[in-house]
Amino acid sequence: MPRPRTPEGQGRPPWWLVVPALAGAALAVLPLGYLLVRTSEAGPARILEILSRPGTVALVGRSLGLAAVVTGLCLLIGITLAALVTRTAMPGRRTLAVLAPLPLAIPSYVAAFAWVAAAPWARGFLGATIVLTACTYPYVYLPVVAAMRSVDPAQEEVSRSLGRSAWRTFWTVTARQVWPAAASGGLLVALYTLSDFGAVSILQYDVFTRVIHTSYTATFDRTPAAVLSTLLVVITVVIAVGERWTRRPVEQTRVGAGVARRAEPHPLGALGPVAAGAVVAVLLVALAFPVASLLYWFSTGLSAGIDTERLLTSTGTTLFLAVLGAVATMALAVPIGVLVARHRSRSSAVVETATWAGHALPGIVVALALVFFGVRVAQPIYQRTPLLLIAYAVLFLPAGVGAVRGAVAMSSPRIEEVARSLGSSPLAVLRRVTIPLAAPGIAAGTALVMLTIMKELPATLLLRPTGANTLATSLWTQTGVAAYAAAAPYALTLVLLAVLPTLWLMRAQGRFTATEDL
Repeated sequence: MPRPRTPEGQGRPPWWLVVPALAGAALAVLPLGYLLVRTSEAGPARILEILSRPGTVALVGRSLGLAAVVTGLCLLIGITLAALVTRTAMPGRRTLAVLAPLPLAIPSYVAAFAWVAAAPWARGFLGATIVLTACTYPYVYLPVVAAMRSVDPAQEEVSRSLGRSAWRTFWTVTARQVWPAAASGGLLVALYTLSDFGAVSILQYDVFTRVIHTSYTATFDRTPAAVLSTLLVVITVVIAVGERWTRRPVEQTRVGAGVARRAEPHPLGALGPVAAGAVVAVLLVALAFPVASLLYWFSTGLSAGIDTERLLTSTGTTLFLAVLGAVATMALAVPIGVLVARHRSRSSAVVETATWAGHALPGIVVALALVFFGVRVAQPIYQRTPLLLIAYAVLFLPAGVGAVRGAVAMSSPRIEEVARSLGSSPLAVLRRVTIPLAAPGIAAGTALVMLTIMKELPATLLLRPTGANTLATSLWTQTGVAAYAAAAPYALTLVLLAVLPTLWLMRAQGRFTATEDL
């Protein structure tokens, strides 16, 4: 007898899909809930005393100031590079399209190490601005490039026919249409800047994450760390809401598909050398300089000898935790992704939203919340692998859920209905039909989670098993004592190791041909 259907036309989800999905959602909201409980225990008077300290006010100003400057620079760089790639005849734009996103592969703390090792003056606000801008401008560049490719060039041609210059046309027509994409990328930059821990710590600039970590490690009173973490969460929520408000006046919809043709590239004329010089400068700062610095210190360290045993151990631990964390995260992501894609309802929407709770928290806040949880509730797993895997799942579950949901949604549910009509049970259909069809998306999600786990620093630093070292934590230890030559092998190995899941991700998603239509 056919299973009853909901008003949306989807069958009622089976218990073996609902239970793990609810478990994953509960795990995702655990750090946020526990952090709020821990903060409320301090009492209103204690919370107000911490928030009203002059140091707290200055901390908010420094953090927001850094986020504002970095976001503004990333918007300027990202939009400009995207315009040069998609709207101009600048020589070498295809090469630019390939090189411009590459700084994303370099963790911010690795870039910070490279800069401070080669240029000791690159500390404080200036160094943090340079490093974070260089590492995060691709968050703006990539969505803006995609948006510019979809903009109908006929609108720009109409503007030019009315006598407007190419420059005015770009800012009044093109830029206005791609602003929602740019604003979304700017939000990612702002949240990344507020949540970054490694780069600002190496560059010795006190913002929320560095002060929270110092407050946790330097004193027995952990209440200030919990209160500051909660304040940071509130600020991130306000920024996210504000970003949606800025996009509302300019969001547009289109009835048809538009004209499927490229915009004619505009010659730059006398501005060509200036544009080329600006592009070269960006790539030198964001890519060439960090890599050259790492290679220099690596060659310097060769003469003094490399601790090969620790390097191999750290590499092995990094791979072990990345694989184990990816498996654990995807084990939770698969049932949630299938539930959301095949059983759309308000309940499934709540489950999906809950998975984003931990992702919206900075890694240092998630780690701190799980430290409190481990010490008070889960002492047997505190500073052991299971608690670290929970942190990875909380932080990176949305990446896995998004990949699974998209892959499942792309396959027709009729195939599953045919399998059930032939006598297969729902669980057998999931195992033999749904999962195999979604395998490319699951593989892409696994690769993405592995990549992010390899680069994760604060959660690994606070929750790693006693005596365990990853490439990130070993690099952190060496930079803490200014042993740049000793730290370089860990930094280079981490970057090279991150190439493996990156290639896997590109192959799974078919991204190798992303620049063919430029």
